[in-house]
Amino acid sequence: MRDDPSTRPQVTLVTGKHKRAERGHPWIYSNEVVLNAAAKALPAGSLVTVRNAEGKSLGVATFNPQPLITCRIITRDWSVKIDRGFLVKRLERALALRDRLFPEPYYRLVHAEADGLPGLIIDRYGTAVVCQLNTAWASAMEDDILAALDEVLAPEVVVFRNDSHARTLEGLPTETRFAKGSLSGPLEVRENGSTFLADLSEGQKTGWFFDQRANRAFAAGLAKGQRVLDCYSFTGGFGIQAAVAGASEVTLLDRSEPALALAKRAAELNGVADRCKILRGEVFETLEKLAEGKERFDVVILDPPAFVKSKKDLGPGSRGYRKMARLGAAVVAKGGVMLAASCSHNMPLDLFAEAVRHGVDDAGRVARILYTGYAGPDHPTHPALPESAYLKAQVLALD
Repeated sequence: MRDDPSTRPQVTLVTGKHKRAERGHPWIYSNEVVLNAAAKALPAGSLVTVRNAEGKSLGVATFNPQPLITCRIITRDWSVKIDRGFLVKRLERALALRDRLFPEPYYRLVHAEADGLPGLIIDRYGTAVVCQLNTAWASAMEDDILAALDEVLAPEVVVFRNDSHARTLEGLPTETRFAKGSLSGPLEVRENGSTFLADLSEGQKTGWFFDQRANRAFAAGLAKGQRVLDCYSFTGGFGIQAAVAGASEVTLLDRSEPALALAKRAAELNGVADRCKILRGEVFETLEKLAEGKERFDVVILDPPAFVKSKKDLGPGSRGYRKMARLGAAVVAKGGVMLAASCSHNMPLDLFAEAVRHGVDDAGRVARILYTGYAGPDHPTHPALPESAYLKAQVLALD
């Protein structure tokens, strides 16, 4: 994509609708922009200079008139040229930070707005990377993104996991494809001293959930000599780390046969297969059966997929988290602990904590909150965009 600041299209904000943007918020909504004929004629994914009603520049933004978020600001300096060189600098900045944070090359390299590249997600798996081009601008920059990645990282494999709901909102097709190289099977992932397997083309999201790294480490620290139940285990992130930390027995519960197959292989890779039990089933139904059978666990992990995918789901989703906490608490041994997590960005921490509290109370248990965790530091939060801090986890001790 070519960009010339001197000839770049301009969009103007509606009178009185400039305050959020001037205070640093990187999103500008459709009702804040003058969508005149010239603006509507701009191709989705265009770069624009944003100005307030008085003509003051507020920076360079991506533009798409179709979704609610019409403009996403990339930089406050309108004179900056947004090209391949700009991408290289942003990638180098992101890489330098991750290299300070982690000893091994397994992490989220780019986390969209927080890393100054709106709509772009890049997860690194050693010599392979998985990209999600979630906006029309990111999609239009595909060739430049690939070239910048080659200059900064020279990955052997690049996978495009363009299958997120965000692309639908942007009017983009969904797809999964290899943009560079190929894979014959899952790749190894190293986290907190343990080894796992990630399917980069078929697994959930990009194949692994790097965001739970710190929360997994905390839970594993409570697992030595304990009996552990890892619900929604996916490929075993929580449970296998608990086994490596010395858990006496770990049950990995998930409904996905492919995910459990990778979890079983990971247990073998880490030398803990003899202490890991694979259990396939729906979590709520299985928890009810375990409770009826008087099964009890010292550590119970509840890390479900998003129950609240949009604001209209907040009521049903809250009830879902409450039920999850009730069913989970029912199988926690006296004096045991329960980790409950939510990856729904539309579910704020206070409402999630309330749902968990009610669920624990419904189970007739008394709780103490030991820990509240969030996404790891490779998933930074833009300071003016707190609503993007989606992940939250609570660990409770239950009497």
